[in-house]
Amino acid sequence: MENIGIIPSTPGKLKPDKYQPYIHRLRLSKLTLWSSMFLAFILLFFFFSPPAAPLPAAATPRRDSWGGPDWEKRVSKSARKSSSSGITVLVTGAAGFVGCHVSLALKRRGDGVLGLDNFNRYYDVNLKRARQKLLARAGVFIVEGDINDSALLRKLFDVAPFTHVMHLAAQAGVRYAMQNPGSYVHSNIAGFVNLLQVCKSANPQPAIVYASSSSVYGLNSKVPFSEKDRTDQPASLYAATKKAGEGIAHAYNHIYGLSITGLRFFTVYGPWGRPDMAYFSFTKDMLKGKQITVFEGSDGGSVARDFTYIDDVVKGCLGALDTAKKSTGSGGKKKGSAQYRIYNLGNTSPVPVSELVDILEKLLKVKAKRKVMVMPRNGDVMFTHANISRAHRDLNYMPTTDLEAGLRKFVKWYLDFYSVSKNKSA
Repeated sequence: MENIGIIPSTPGKLKPDKYQPYIHRLRLSKLTLWSSMFLAFILLFFFFSPPAAPLPAAATPRRDSWGGPDWEKRVSKSARKSSSSGITVLVTGAAGFVGCHVSLALKRRGDGVLGLDNFNRYYDVNLKRARQKLLARAGVFIVEGDINDSALLRKLFDVAPFTHVMHLAAQAGVRYAMQNPGSYVHSNIAGFVNLLQVCKSANPQPAIVYASSSSVYGLNSKVPFSEKDRTDQPASLYAATKKAGEGIAHAYNHIYGLSITGLRFFTVYGPWGRPDMAYFSFTKDMLKGKQITVFEGSDGGSVARDFTYIDDVVKGCLGALDTAKKSTGSGGKKKGSAQYRIYNLGNTSPVPVSELVDILEKLLKVKAKRKVMVMPRNGDVMFTHANISRAHRDLNYMPTTDLEAGLRKFVKWYLDFYSVSKNKSA
């Protein structure tokens, strides 16, 4: 039974009763009907839609960009662990925000780490390339390729004896799904299935930890969000694909004996972060004297997020890897029941976005030009709030960084990183 008493799930400033004015109150039967219809639409879209449009100016790696003796040596060297107690991990999305930090943390403690990333252009590829250089200096090689490339994945498993897979590759962002829905199905559903197909056929099978999202809670009105709560009310296509991923993971665990752990991230922020996130774009625009848009509810209520600092999330990821049990299948055949888990990785302390801007004003020493608008119907939700009791109990997960302390570290990185970029350009 879950020991809720270990840690208070709601130590933050905002109390659940203050959220109630912002919560959609729909009849349970209607929600179930609409969510079922929505998920059915996703499946129909997946099977009958034309191939996904590529991301803007996406650079698709050529087939001959991997393979050969030299390439295999680089893969083997990167995946070689330096600690006798270490593990060997394939990190997908390694040039991404969380993937970069997790890869560095694993390498620092002596694990073997190999990255995989397709360097798509959803946001600035230069930032991804800078992360790649950071990882290269630490001894982590990133293979440039796509998780939908079965031949590449099988080759990687032939070359390196992966004990674990940290699956962080995904098409991120709630609002972009309205522009390019096919990219979400391609990456978050088809790509995940392809990876699991290769993993279930591997011998031995690796244990898998993958990134889900707090967005799966959708229109759920119960706070804080618990892993036991319903997640059949997605508010966005992104959320629906992440929820579909959880269902797919459960099926592969049940059928093939794969050990699988899902992590629901809550608004991760920090140095080397994603430019499409509010804290990042606010910082950029405030420094340029540009106006920023701060959303609120139709009744004037605050939009709030459970901002979680990257170092805390990394500890949760490593905790999940370290406590993952071995898969029970072999060569695609199940030999016994396998571990299946879902955890929230949040900060338990929701903060209004308006307060986020207040903190940035203080740290950047500039006054924000705020334009307050009612949140559009684009799939975003009014608030997120994590109950982390289960992760604390099983993973020893305990976030320690408050928003101001985390933003201070981010701002320092931002000013250093982009001042260096400017000097190089000059």
